[in-house]
Amino acid sequence: MELLIKTFHGLEDVLVDELKVLGADNIKPLKRAVSCEGDLTLLYKANLQLRTALRILVPIATFKASNEDELYKKIYDIDWSKYLTDRKTFAIDAVAFSDMFTHSKYLGLKTKDAIVDQFREKTGKRPSVNVESPDLLINIHVSHDKFTVSLDSSGESLHRRGYRDVGHKAPLNEVLAAGMILLSGWTKDMPLIDPMCGTGTILMEAAMIACCIPPGHKRKEFSFMRWVDYDDLLWTQVKEAAEKRINYPKTNIVGGDNNAEAVDMAKTSTLDARLNRQIRILRASIQEHVPTATSGMVITNPPYGERMKKDDIDNFYKTIGSLMKKNFGNYTVWIITSNNDALKHIGLKPSKKITLFNGPLECKFVKYEMFDGKYLDFKTSKAKKELKENIDKDE
Repeated sequence: MELLIKTFHGLEDVLVDELKVLGADNIKPLKRAVSCEGDLTLLYKANLQLRTALRILVPIATFKASNEDELYKKIYDIDWSKYLTDRKTFAIDAVAFSDMFTHSKYLGLKTKDAIVDQFREKTGKRPSVNVESPDLLINIHVSHDKFTVSLDSSGESLHRRGYRDVGHKAPLNEVLAAGMILLSGWTKDMPLIDPMCGTGTILMEAAMIACCIPPGHKRKEFSFMRWVDYDDLLWTQVKEAAEKRINYPKTNIVGGDNNAEAVDMAKTSTLDARLNRQIRILRASIQEHVPTATSGMVITNPPYGERMKKDDIDNFYKTIGSLMKKNFGNYTVWIITSNNDALKHIGLKPSKKITLFNGPLECKFVKYEMFDGKYLDFKTSKAKKELKENIDKDE
């Protein structure tokens, strides 16, 4: 079985590493996606355990079509009885990047007609369309004249972990937050601070990683559970095996924010997910946040300045840089922002920059290595440490 797993730009390699751990075969990074091969077990594991996946598709057909009649015929030629019965419901999710096919709703309509007509001619009955809660969600992707027809095994986007209300809009997508943590190299024995944590997305994702909690742990349903080949026993085995690995180690994960409502929401999330012992959240501004550990990591998502004057946001980023130097010596600091001009006012020399997208905003995920004392002494000490680690590995 081929799987096509959607993710954010910049997280493809992280997703590749996750799939290797799950035992996927023939893994290939693509643009905002990764393809691989596996069986039903992998499909179930991927939906439950992948932290950087947005949606998992199972391609069932590819073809070329230059007009609506060709599209109809190609869709009709697929044996839909393998995936659907006349008693089940379906819906079409169409995405078009084509000069020939410009209306995704019309694509969906032609696809629906072909499927319905095939059933009506073979059985005299037809499946119904249910856009709210279909038994089978069909994804149609067209690029120029090339079509890929897939079954959506996830349904609701996998970024919805279930630790916050559906109606709540966090400034940082959960998948992006998890990807940032995995990119940073953070480990559970390392102190982690987000001094501008908002509603706590980075903190929650870090704690879930530390506790080996699958991101789909609280989810009640995936689309594959309504498929004709759904194996309930296999799913139970996959889920129970993942849940056995959950543990709650002592961690030093701390967040702070000066917005009382955001802090309350973050604390509620930690309680709902039983992570209140792993995460400590303070109502404090970044100016007031002084770490208790002498070293560790900062990962934070400061305001980008959409609702601030340029001078105000520039000065705020200058303050961030000053506070990092003053209070976070010997910390590794990661900052994500879409405001490149403001980023220059941090006043620190970045050691790494990664391009990511927070929704439609192109962002830079920037690494700063803080140090006490002289920079030359810091570099020498770091080089000696890396040399010792390499020698220990060789031995």
